[in-house]
Amino acid sequence: MAVEKRAQRFWAELAAVYKSAGDPTLKSLVRLGTQQTPPVKIPASTINDWLNGRTVPSRNYDRYVMALIGFLQQEAARKESGYTRRPEGRWQQLLAAARQEREAARGGRPATRATAPGPPPGSATLPPDPAGFTGRAAELDLLLDLLDPDGDPGGGSGDAAAAAVVVSAVAGMGGVGKTALAVHAANQAWERGWFPGGILFADLRGYSTGPHVEVGAVADRFLRALGVKVKDLPDTDAKLDAWRLHLNTQAAQGRPLLVVLDNVREPGQIGALLPAAPHRALVTSRHTLSSLPARRVDLSPLSSADAVDLLDRTLRDARVTGQRDDALRLARLCGHLPLALKIIGALLRDEPVRCLADQADELQDARDRLDLLTYDGDDDEGRPLAVRASLELSYQHLTEPQQRALRLLAAAPGPDVSTTAAVALLDKTTTHARRLLVGLARIHLLEPATTGPERWTMHDLVRLFADDLGQREAAGDGREAAVSRLLHHYLATAQEADSHLWPEQTRPASGTFTDRDQARAWLETERNNLVAAALAAPAHHPAATGLAQALATYFTHFGHFTDSIRLSTTAAAVFRRAGDRLGEGDALNTLGAALVSVRDLERAADIFREVVGICRDVGDRRHEAMALHNLGSALMRLERFPEAAESFHRALAFFGETDDLFGQAQTMGSMAALAVDAGRPEHAVQTLTEIVVPLREIGDRGSLGMALSHLGLALARLGRPDEAVTAYTDALAALRHAGDRQGEGTTLRSLGSILVESGRAGEAARTLTDAIAVCQETDDRHGEAMALTDLGLLRYQERRFADAVGHFTTAATLFGETGDRNHEASTLNNLGGALVATGRLTDAVNVGTRELRICRELGDHEGEGIVLKNLGRTLSELGHFNAAADHLTDAAAVFRELGDRDRAAEALLHAVAARARAARGQPD
Repeated sequence: MAVEKRAQRFWAELAAVYKSAGDPTLKSLVRLGTQQTPPVKIPASTINDWLNGRTVPSRNYDRYVMALIGFLQQEAARKESGYTRRPEGRWQQLLAAARQEREAARGGRPATRATAPGPPPGSATLPPDPAGFTGRAAELDLLLDLLDPDGDPGGGSGDAAAAAVVVSAVAGMGGVGKTALAVHAANQAWERGWFPGGILFADLRGYSTGPHVEVGAVADRFLRALGVKVKDLPDTDAKLDAWRLHLNTQAAQGRPLLVVLDNVREPGQIGALLPAAPHRALVTSRHTLSSLPARRVDLSPLSSADAVDLLDRTLRDARVTGQRDDALRLARLCGHLPLALKIIGALLRDEPVRCLADQADELQDARDRLDLLTYDGDDDEGRPLAVRASLELSYQHLTEPQQRALRLLAAAPGPDVSTTAAVALLDKTTTHARRLLVGLARIHLLEPATTGPERWTMHDLVRLFADDLGQREAAGDGREAAVSRLLHHYLATAQEADSHLWPEQTRPASGTFTDRDQARAWLETERNNLVAAALAAPAHHPAATGLAQALATYFTHFGHFTDSIRLSTTAAAVFRRAGDRLGEGDALNTLGAALVSVRDLERAADIFREVVGICRDVGDRRHEAMALHNLGSALMRLERFPEAAESFHRALAFFGETDDLFGQAQTMGSMAALAVDAGRPEHAVQTLTEIVVPLREIGDRGSLGMALSHLGLALARLGRPDEAVTAYTDALAALRHAGDRQGEGTTLRSLGSILVESGRAGEAARTLTDAIAVCQETDDRHGEAMALTDLGLLRYQERRFADAVGHFTTAATLFGETGDRNHEASTLNNLGGALVATGRLTDAVNVGTRELRICRELGDHEGEGIVLKNLGRTLSELGHFNAAADHLTDAAAVFRELGDRDRAAEALLHAVAARARAARGQPD
């Protein structure tokens, strides 16, 4: 084998950083993949092969490889191993060079084994290797492993069927690239000399509209290809026997062959053709061929990167490189399906000056997309270049009930459907419905969803195809009634799940859910479908507003605020058009609460004022009190304390008029929280201590938890940390019992902060880490940023500066995304200090420049002076004395305007020193 210098260099560098990182476990490196967005599933054996110099990472793993290297380098730095960090660009160069070297030596696989001289190889009737073949690295590796003469083809049984490797498409339709992969793998096997007996190819045309190819005709063709003379060919009935005899002769001579059988519809088509070991057979089918005892390699649509690469190879010009974002959009609109991508490539090749954005805009309208995905002419195998025609070939082999089921399933809102939901949609028994679903999955017009067992999904282009047919057959299929049944199913089940989210409620026995955890699990799994159903429901259907109401508590407690905003906005519009003022007010109240959670506070306050007006107009005092309470909470977050106090007092009075003890206790708790924010924590402690008692008696764990959390904050402000910790701990128990994950995240962060102040670093770190996890789960990005900031400050105190940099960086990004510019600026200030501590002075200057811009936008003059002084000191350390002096002089001017003479004098002294160094050319 030739020495692979570039691959050896990559492996050596990878081994070095792995060792410097402390040899982390393979399990931890696999877990790193699951933490990526989107997650990367990678076997431990694959990582082990990279680390031990057996394989070079394929392009499918590029994103993970860079994350892996970043992680290893960070660990090496944390362990102070002396490892010198390499920039990402250098790693990319190493990987690209290693990959190029290995691909030149046959696709990254080990070199071909030398073979002893012998008889000339048999014939190969393969189609040419597909031009522009790309992607499928993992599948190709698996196929070649299975075809390798030294490998075990099908589990060691040695019979005819076990020698087959079935290639089928998980995506569920033709056009996913089964034939291309099989032909490419067979050509690779031929080049390696693995099958001296020959490689024989036959298209069985199992999905053709014409007659099927008879096995006797295939055997005749194979025998001719193997050199049997026409005069020696037996009669039709004996050709299969002659084929078997020839296979046995080849095996006895040590000349195995490979048989490639394309487009097989059922095992009965090929049983008589399958060879026994040591021969191999490679079969492609749109069906799963589950009854065939073979190893199956399932194909999904291409990844985004491979889809764009295929488009690039098809176009053979510079458009993909220069218009990358538009190429990605085109790939998505084509469903990453190779057939669709080749069609678009052919169309664009005919118009070399057309930009990709125009083509993508044309495909954007789903109604015309299938008609546009067609091209005059045939592909390399003589099949029409049209997605609709390809899907039609599968559709025509369905039974009538399967065809109707496919058409109705396309009408189901959401990305997938459960078997239970399909029962409602199809109006069938569970057994009958499941049989239809499995039948559609068998031909890959439906596929098992990744969201859980007994769930099914369609490829986007299959859905368009089936929906188009469904629109035409709507009356005969009973489409409107079917969708209405599905919406009723979702609404009834969501209402039942909602009743389980409050542990204090008493409820009748349920046949669907046994407890809150089970109800929540169903809501999590069905969330996207429920949102889609609510938005798709016609205005007259109860689900159009009922789903928004049924899901409000779930959305609030588990942080799905964007969904809540969409559904409550839609529900409010439906109620408004129907003249239902109370319903409109209820929906708007939910909308306002969601807006508070995403920190759109001004808009939330306006919404709550509108709700107050509606409730006043209809004379609903209790709901008016609730709206006033919510308005006060929004105003409190806006730090408009007098207005907030007025709203709370009005709410408390109205709750008193309606004898609503629960509302009174909630409002008193909010007023106490206002007192803390307004700088009167001693008053808050007294009030909160009093209201905890009735909340315990009422059994409202959620409100009790929030009251105890506010009490913890008040005690912390009064310098009573031990009591604060106790209050926070009790609050967590109550909130967890109530299932309020958002409140739990907020309280964990507050507890972590007081533990830091108390010097309990270990407990603080664990608590803040838990807070971050809960905030991520509930999509509370602002809360996550606050917890990351506290954890960053703790790591800075512990002199773990690299960790602090990571936490501050993420926190600053999150504050920026949530619009909290004040906290973004203060976190950037912390980040700058951590960067200086790690010696990354240039990065610190860049961060300081960002902070300076924010301070000026906010009019924060004190912050501006501080960052100018810090920038000046850092620039001075970098030896940029004139720039340092300018910043320090500006800082002195700002402090002088603020009346802070001491800091002005300090900044001016540093400015003078920097000017002196600049004049002397003296290094810092």
